[in-house]
Amino acid sequence: MENENERVEERESWGNKFQFLLSCVGYSVSLGTVWRFPYLCYRNGGATFLIPYTIMLVVVGMPMLFMELALGQFASEGPITVWKLSPAFHGVGVAMVIISAMASIYYNVVIMYAVYYMCVSFVNLDTTVPWGSCGNSWNTNSCRTDPYPDLSSMTEENKTMTLLNILYKRPCVDGLLSNISDFYNATFNSTDDLNSTMIQDDVTKICHIKYTTASEEYWERNVLRLHESDGFKDLGGLSLKNTVCLFVSWLLIFVCLKKGIKSSGKIVYFTATFPYVIMLVLLVRGLTLPGYEKGIAFYMTPQIHRLTEAKVWGDAATQVVYTLGPGFGGLLTISSYNKFKNNFEHDTLIVSIVNCLGSILAGFIVFSILGFMAYTTNQEVQNVVDQGPGLAFIAYPEGIAKLPLSPLWAFLFFLMLMTLGLDTQFVLVPTVFSGITDIFPRFFRPHQTGFTAICCLTGFILGLPQVTKGGIYVLTLMDWYCGSYNLMLVALTEVICIIYVYGVKQFMEDIKMMIGHKPNAYWIINWVFLTPFSLLFIMIMSATQYTPANYGDYKFPAWVEMIGWCMAAAPVAVIIVVIVINIFKLGPRKAFSPKSSWGPANQENRTGRYLVSPNVYGTAGHVIDADNEMEMSPVDSNRGSDNPGYNSDKL
Repeated sequence: MENENERVEERESWGNKFQFLLSCVGYSVSLGTVWRFPYLCYRNGGATFLIPYTIMLVVVGMPMLFMELALGQFASEGPITVWKLSPAFHGVGVAMVIISAMASIYYNVVIMYAVYYMCVSFVNLDTTVPWGSCGNSWNTNSCRTDPYPDLSSMTEENKTMTLLNILYKRPCVDGLLSNISDFYNATFNSTDDLNSTMIQDDVTKICHIKYTTASEEYWERNVLRLHESDGFKDLGGLSLKNTVCLFVSWLLIFVCLKKGIKSSGKIVYFTATFPYVIMLVLLVRGLTLPGYEKGIAFYMTPQIHRLTEAKVWGDAATQVVYTLGPGFGGLLTISSYNKFKNNFEHDTLIVSIVNCLGSILAGFIVFSILGFMAYTTNQEVQNVVDQGPGLAFIAYPEGIAKLPLSPLWAFLFFLMLMTLGLDTQFVLVPTVFSGITDIFPRFFRPHQTGFTAICCLTGFILGLPQVTKGGIYVLTLMDWYCGSYNLMLVALTEVICIIYVYGVKQFMEDIKMMIGHKPNAYWIINWVFLTPFSLLFIMIMSATQYTPANYGDYKFPAWVEMIGWCMAAAPVAVIIVVIVINIFKLGPRKAFSPKSSWGPANQENRTGRYLVSPNVYGTAGHVIDADNEMEMSPVDSNRGSDNPGYNSDKL
């Protein structure tokens, strides 16, 4: 009989179905929903973008979501050990863990910024937000909070005076009079001879005064202190305030995950639902602001002719993959804690619909504020729109600063960003944990809290370069390359393995064991044809649209680009190397065939071709792995239907 301390500790399971569903929703409705989807709508034809987005959701997002949920739930294993279905593809799981690990490191830095802004908003609740005004210690002479002059409503004389006194450098224009004379084939002896059209021509472009907003200077000169860095040549020292906030962010992750899904499953009740409450509050506030209709019209005005552009479809497909998250291994991980008979087909539909509605809702919120911002500054909406950190920490705070009770609205907004980020981390970080603990369950599962602490501390240390004065450059580099081409290639390899190597018919039978019926024709057609070709299309479009990494006007050096490509290539290299090793080690047939230990983790669910016959047990009652001819601990048939402990093959 096996000693108690030699037994593998039982694998966790969700407390109830709702915890799993909320975790999926929280994972899919992420920061990208708030700061990237609205920008893509603006860039790709407004409301027209919803057409390719919905189509790509149907042919790529939902089929990949369904596939990963099915695979994880069926085997009750993490992203690495689940590839017993085809040992040659073990590298896919390793690649997933690598991508999730890199993403979680820089993602927590973004959460750190939200934590900092949230704290600043809270301590200024009785006054006003510090990024709403110039004249602070971090501001320059270029800082401007006054609205831009409304030239369209001025007389020609007032327009000319305003241009020369406010928007252009008069001495600079005066020095270009000869150039202007040559351009217009006339003689101008003084700036008084010029009209407003001449002053605004390309000839005088170098004389235009580039003003910066108060929120932009607060972000770059106070939060980041970017002016104290010389790019990658000298990132500068650590920012103490950002370092402390980063530590707090990782401490939050540790507290929420120290007991695994037993703790995160309860916290997700708040973190997955609270952002929607704040979204609705901000939407109501946004729709009561003057000028909101200008932003909404800009967001929703359709441009049907844009549907003929391949780039629009490429952006839609990329956004679907990044928001739903296939290829990271997160969906596979959280579904592995499900009960075997859970109907994940319904879950797929619910998560996809909520993700789509959440993206559209975020667009209305963002553009109502941007419309108000354009109204108060006398600018066009396209001049204030932005994406990524520029939207979250410059444009949106600038709009909030102009609201009554601005610290309160800022606090709620950044609290929403923090909870959105935490929801994603509650999946990315456990993906890394699960990938490791499932390989060595005897060692890590009994010491889950300690292992979680070590991993979080490691994530904090690896994130320190991103809280230097030039840390935003490091964050941009990681965001640019860590989950780009490699993510698409991992997702494509996953489809090839499951559908073409393992076999779509076997996969359909596996799904039938869980939900009681085979997948319908919609899923099959997508898995076999549309999804892999769409992923290939995304990769081609990403390659044709490639631009070197940059932050604003700063172009990254060539050696930095090489580091970025190494980060992108590492997961792909792992897949290739593992395939080659397993082919030589096991032979082509065994390398691409399921192991004898493949199947449901729980003995009572191993029916049909997965039924374990008596002759596979060794002399001590251990299951014999026919592939490796070694004895393994038996699956405990008394552990119920909650998909608990199992013994996995080590790589």
